Amino acid sequence: MEKGKIKVTAENIFPIIKKFLYSYNDIFLRELISNAVDACVKIKTLANLGKLNIKVNKLEIEVKVDKANKILIIADNGIGMTIAEVKKYINQIAFSSAEEFLKKYKTEDAIIGNFGLGFYSSFLVSDKVEILTKSYQQGIHSVHWICDGTPNFILRDAKKEKIGTVILLHLNEKYKEFLEDYKILELLKKYCRFLPIPIKFKNKIINNTHPLWKKKSLEINEKEYRDFYKELFPEILEDPLLWIHLNIEHPFKLTGILYFSKLTNPMDLKKDKIHLYQNQVFVTEHLEGIVPDFLSFLKGVIDSPDIPLNVSRSHIKSNITLKKISNYITRKIADRLTKMFLKDRKSFEKNWKNIKLIIEYGMISEPIFYEKAKAFALYSDINGKYFLFSEFLEKIKKKQKSKANKIICFYATNLDEQNLYIENVLQKGYKVLLLDTHLTVHLIQKLETDINNLSFVRVDSQNIENIFMEKKGTNLTQQEKNTLKKEIGKTIDNKKFQIKFENLNENYLPFIINIPEFIRRINEINLMRNFKEKNYYNYNLVVNTNNKIIKRILRENKQEIKTTLIRDSLEFILLCHNLLKGKNKNSLIKRILENICTCYKI
Repeated sequence: MEKGKIKVTAENIFPIIKKFLYSYNDIFLRELISNAVDACVKIKTLANLGKLNIKVNKLEIEVKVDKANKILIIADNGIGMTIAEVKKYINQIAFSSAEEFLKKYKTEDAIIGNFGLGFYSSFLVSDKVEILTKSYQQGIHSVHWICDGTPNFILRDAKKEKIGTVILLHLNEKYKEFLEDYKILELLKKYCRFLPIPIKFKNKIINNTHPLWKKKSLEINEKEYRDFYKELFPEILEDPLLWIHLNIEHPFKLTGILYFSKLTNPMDLKKDKIHLYQNQVFVTEHLEGIVPDFLSFLKGVIDSPDIPLNVSRSHIKSNITLKKISNYITRKIADRLTKMFLKDRKSFEKNWKNIKLIIEYGMISEPIFYEKAKAFALYSDINGKYFLFSEFLEKIKKKQKSKANKIICFYATNLDEQNLYIENVLQKGYKVLLLDTHLTVHLIQKLETDINNLSFVRVDSQNIENIFMEKKGTNLTQQEKNTLKKEIGKTIDNKKFQIKFENLNENYLPFIINIPEFIRRINEINLMRNFKEKNYYNYNLVVNTNNKIIKRILRENKQEIKTTLIRDSLEFILLCHNLLKGKNKNSLIKRILENICTCYKI
């Protein structure tokens, strides 16, 4: 029997491990099983290289609970350790056997460990830890190692017949929850559900050793992709709309599957649904820096041995590699979407409504994605026909040119609320896009910046005739204008409305309310920045001096009739714009109903 001290650079290494190195106590199970996986992969590698004189049995890791003695057991039938290896890899903290093995045998098999500290996470929850291990090398004694969480250890020969390693954790009373079956199963499912070596618990294998992302996309059918989505997210009832299989070998290794699910409301934008794995070991759901922000609303898996992690593998370290990975993923996603669009445009159009919020977010936030998205980003007209923007621009660039020589792209954000204005634009032979997401204002500004002499105009923002021809004057005298302003001022809030007079079609409305494009855009941006309600600085109230009602108002001598005509017609327009509130709204509705009763002698 040998006694000694673990070689560390500081006597207080264990408190440091417990307090600073690992963020979560439950991480110990991931680390110990990862070590067991490495041991199995090593012996498998030696067998494949013809370096073994023994038969390798079915490789397996088993987790057992001895509740009576408060012991949690992790056993494997991997490569095992000699007494010299225990001294080297266990008694010297931060000396990684995985790293040394890779250098020696130049294997491409996925060895998980990198730091040599994972084993000591067992002391996060244990008062004492034992190792029973037998090396694959013939004629070598088995080893028994015992440590109570201080630098002191006991090392002696043992009687272990089978090759492999058994870890016994004597759990602290504070962590007795890790003796409960449900808790162990929860952790195994969280951290180990896709590890490459079978993991047995309660006589059942709990992991999928060949997850779908490790296969080539050509080998996978549509049903398998959908089934894997359900395996990842059993709580989600709807099928994914489409998916992208990543398989990158250079300049770094990265595999994964990202799913687009139905998304039409910003309130559905829930992050942390992409799970990061490293060699099939779960690391985190927080992928800041690995994928751009807009892709973090997708769901799925990314697995890469090249993601820079901190020593505990609990956090991602920010460096230049991360930016390269992020940019590369962005380009790959855009390239795959382009291929999908070119291969089956009809199917792509069918899914567009449910994925466009993510795509638009990517376009306004990532320059790389914006450039590539020109090849597949769709825009719908008010009839539901889809165009690439370049296609739509080709249709409008000749006819929809303003007097300032700008291409005017009319758009609507709500078909019902803006129907009257839409019809007015259509009657003049112009085309209208439907841009109805919360990101519309940012997207159109991006397009205007990118394309010379392009201007977006919402259908209800101004009189469209003024865009294409010189504004017509009115025949009203200044006195008539002053009279109308005074009378109209009795019905509206003069601080909110700027009254203008225009000579429009006599069949058009007597009053038109619009919000100048620039003012409205500013307010919509403010609204997206969490301002509680819309707070437009002002509205334009355009008086159609050719309308019959306006002409009658000017001719009318009786003040009561003049006031009633203005009030009723103007309040009706305000109601249509949802600008009539409270008592005034109730009063108008009551008057309309009374007029119906009078008209029909009810």
